[in-house]
Amino acid sequence: MADQIPLYPVRGAAAAANRRRAAYYSAAGPGPGAERPSRYQPEDESAHLDEMPLMMSEEGFENDDSDYHTLPRARITRRRRGLEWFVCGGWKFLGTSCCDWLINICQRKRELKARTVWLGHPEKCEEKHPRNSIKNQKYNVFTFIPGVLYEQFKFFLNLYFLAVSCSQFVPALKIGYLYTYWAPLGFVLAVTIVREAIDEFRRFQRDKEVNSQLYTKLTIRGKVQVKSSDIQVGDLIIVEKNQRIPSDMVFLRTSEKAGSCFIRTDQLDGETDWKPKVAVSCTQRLPALGDLFSISAYVYAQKPQLDIHSFEGTFTRVGLLDLELNQLTKALFGALVALSVVMVTLQGFVGPWYRNLLRFLLLFSYIIPISLRVNLDMGKAAYGWMIMKDESIPGTVVRTSTIPEELGRLVYLLTDKTGTLTQNEMVFKRLHLGTVSYGADTMDEIQSHLRNPYSQMQPPAGGHTSSTTPPRKAQSAAPKVRRSVSSRVHEAVKAIALCHNVTPVYEPRAGAPTEAEDAEADQDFSDGNRTYQAASPDEVALVQWTESVGLTLVSRDLGSMQLRSPSGQLLTFSVLQMFPFTSESKRMGVIVRDESTAEITFYMKGADVAMSSIVQYNDWLEEECGNMAREGLRTLVVAKRALTEEQYQDFESRYSQAKLSIHDRALKVAAVVESLEREMELLCLTGVEDQLQADVRPTLEMLRNAGIKIWMLTGDKLETATCIAKSSHLVSRTQDIHVFRPVTSRGEAHLELNAFRRRHDCALVISGDSLEVCLKFYELELAELACQCPAVVCCRCSPTQKAHIVKLLQQHAGRRTCAIGDGGNDVSMIQMADCGIGIEGKEGRQASLAADFSITQFKHIGRLLMVHGRSSYKRSAALGQFVMHRGLIISTMQAVFSSVFYFASVPLYQGFLMVGYATLYTMFPVFSLVLDQDVKPETAMLYPELYKDLTKGRSLSFKTFLVWVLVSVYQGGILMYGALLLFESEFVHVVAISFTALILTELLMVALTVRTWHWLMAVAELLSLGCYVASLAFLNEYFDVAFITTATFVWKVSAVTVVSCLPLYVLKRLKRKLSPPSYSKLSA
Repeated sequence: MADQIPLYPVRGAAAAANRRRAAYYSAAGPGPGAERPSRYQPEDESAHLDEMPLMMSEEGFENDDSDYHTLPRARITRRRRGLEWFVCGGWKFLGTSCCDWLINICQRKRELKARTVWLGHPEKCEEKHPRNSIKNQKYNVFTFIPGVLYEQFKFFLNLYFLAVSCSQFVPALKIGYLYTYWAPLGFVLAVTIVREAIDEFRRFQRDKEVNSQLYTKLTIRGKVQVKSSDIQVGDLIIVEKNQRIPSDMVFLRTSEKAGSCFIRTDQLDGETDWKPKVAVSCTQRLPALGDLFSISAYVYAQKPQLDIHSFEGTFTRVGLLDLELNQLTKALFGALVALSVVMVTLQGFVGPWYRNLLRFLLLFSYIIPISLRVNLDMGKAAYGWMIMKDESIPGTVVRTSTIPEELGRLVYLLTDKTGTLTQNEMVFKRLHLGTVSYGADTMDEIQSHLRNPYSQMQPPAGGHTSSTTPPRKAQSAAPKVRRSVSSRVHEAVKAIALCHNVTPVYEPRAGAPTEAEDAEADQDFSDGNRTYQAASPDEVALVQWTESVGLTLVSRDLGSMQLRSPSGQLLTFSVLQMFPFTSESKRMGVIVRDESTAEITFYMKGADVAMSSIVQYNDWLEEECGNMAREGLRTLVVAKRALTEEQYQDFESRYSQAKLSIHDRALKVAAVVESLEREMELLCLTGVEDQLQADVRPTLEMLRNAGIKIWMLTGDKLETATCIAKSSHLVSRTQDIHVFRPVTSRGEAHLELNAFRRRHDCALVISGDSLEVCLKFYELELAELACQCPAVVCCRCSPTQKAHIVKLLQQHAGRRTCAIGDGGNDVSMIQMADCGIGIEGKEGRQASLAADFSITQFKHIGRLLMVHGRSSYKRSAALGQFVMHRGLIISTMQAVFSSVFYFASVPLYQGFLMVGYATLYTMFPVFSLVLDQDVKPETAMLYPELYKDLTKGRSLSFKTFLVWVLVSVYQGGILMYGALLLFESEFVHVVAISFTALILTELLMVALTVRTWHWLMAVAELLSLGCYVASLAFLNEYFDVAFITTATFVWKVSAVTVVSCLPLYVLKRLKRKLSPPSYSKLSA
């Protein structure tokens, strides 16, 4: 036995296990591994084209300059220097660079090196490896409080109030009681910390569930159970059937004598089909499992490389609404400073004016409401609760409670194909023989046709010996044409049953041994115990269909396969040559010998574009392929060619010689195979349907009507992706499709982009390789053209490319993006998007766990966006602006009060009045706006066009903000001047009248803002009013109790309140009458 087992190449840690990736993989595979070069390189400048320059406007085609290399330079702007550069953003660049440098110094990663991993001996590892555990948590015990505080105080709003609260420790700047400032700030931080703690604990529980899965570890003393997080580099792990591979592993041994097994790479490329893998030969030949410890072997693994199944980083989501509100608070701060400067200026800058300026800044600090963040955060929690409690979308989970309103701002939806739009379950739908076609309702006719050729064959006793006599044609009185159809059906079905890479697998009976030497000793070969494994679900669907019509694949190994006929006879075929499917050839073939007749036949099947030139002349293939494609079926052309013994021996000799060639081996092998692919007999055309997810078509149509552009990013091949795009109605039947031809150079990309630019209103289909070339040289041009397309399909995309496309859309279009997928290969795309949605499906929970929202079916995304996304955004916009209104109105009253009393920096309301105004007296009615809705959910689903208005951001803009500012200034001025006008003799009466009218105005404004009343809204209004009335008895420090119980107080407060609210109500009714919003028309 060899002393060592070299393995080249190994990506990531080898032997039995490496550290757990951030996704939970079932296999490992190579990835891109190389950084993308810069977009424009000097060596490219030498190329020249006679084609017109690539321009983005019609005027560009009229330009006399034909040198397309001038295009990139035209986009370069004048470079700023010196002070101009520093003022125009250089300071930010320098600060960011310094921070990045410090972070790199503190978090410098160790150099990655090649490793030697001893089998079964983790203690021999020369270096320490991280744990094999998944961790999606954002914080740990030590970083939780600092991390949460940083996330809060990086927003200008909270940082400003922290500075204001700290200023109260300075005696000269003290305005009121300390709790007036610190209590609201502490409440905001407490709510945020509790919410983050709950989210972090949920993440911890999900990670613990995955990391606690048990696996069997092989040791010198036998088998033991270990948690996946306790697996170490060098451990020997036994992976059972249908069990996820817990880490990067080297395949050493299997229970199959041939040393092969089937694995799924759904967490790498999204494909759920089974792929054959072969164990290391020297360890497979060992007599028993325990001998793995006696050979003293190790694996030498090269250093880890950048590949498709690795990613790192923690993504912290911040919604667009939060950023917009942060900008508005900065505008409010500018107004605050300006108002304070005006006050000091009107004072004449007398005395210590700078101290007065700071006091005015503190007096007007309520312009920026501290309760804004806590109200929005509580609102988001409420939206998440509503989503999870919606019975129309059961199983939906909100994993990120900070961005539910992002669901109402989406413009681009990037979706995976396999498992997201489709179920990845293939169903045989159509068999066409040229003159006759069989569908799902005529399959019984195929059974009768197939039964005739085998009707004279008698199955031997037991039914498990091969046929020794050739099948004879059945004696039938049927006409000759009928017999001809039966013969053609028989040949077509037999070709489908033989030309594939499917292997039947049988479950061992209960109590059967599991060791390799005994695994095949006792198996049940009954039909109910058999499953099929293959490299493609299409293959399985075809073999399952042949079984359903009577010709069953019962066994297969590397050199033979057995079929069972409808009469029970076993037919044995030797596999002489196998030509697997490749993306270049688009076809596969097999040469078999019938053991009963010694006939040698070459069977081939493939895409119509590859087979049309190989088969004999016919006048129906192209037309029928087009008909099936329009039905959304995946087509395969099946053909055969009979070979004599001499022809096969000649081919085998030339084929073997070609495989031994040193130079141009692939070309020579392909040439020998192509010598057989001539004038083949066309047998049939098959149509297989990839079952779509429930209600995919109406859901995609709804999203398009809502103004959402849908891009499909898949790792599948171009033909399959195009077929699904048509069958799912991602691309409408009347819409043209532009298939971007493969390009490998800048010149080819330039020409193809020019050709694409001339197409109008057509969907784009592009492969990952061509996309990479275009992004290298013409990133902005490709993005601009693609964004104009109604739909885009990117096939053969790696996870890295998917994430790059999302980032490209964010940078170029500047619109909100959403990514949806169900596999580990979709995680990078989901995390890069502004909003990530994961589907819990056959490909595991990796996408679901990494996403912001988790759903169980694709159709649920319609209600998630149209109803909950739309409502969340409109509610948050209304809530944020109303909270700002609440701070602006009291600041306006303070400004009027100070100006009347000789610009004195004296607070109008102190102590509990300010705390109560922001919390007990107005908080519940204002927060009840999260229950408001403009239209019913059914209406929002019926008219998705309502969603389109939200993408323009009109619900929260500087225009709407300015309207609320004007309303606040008007109401604040009326309340203060009215109270000053109507008060009698004592200042305390001014406080009583103005504050009571202020509370009533706020309650009335909430009532006027509500569009659909909820019973909790009425409760909140009455509860707040009751609390204020009840507290009047205890506010004798601020109010004259004798005065507030008189009728004079009541009518004065009522008069001021009516003047402040009635005009606004009249204007609102007039606007609704003259220019009604779209939702009001539908409600009516």
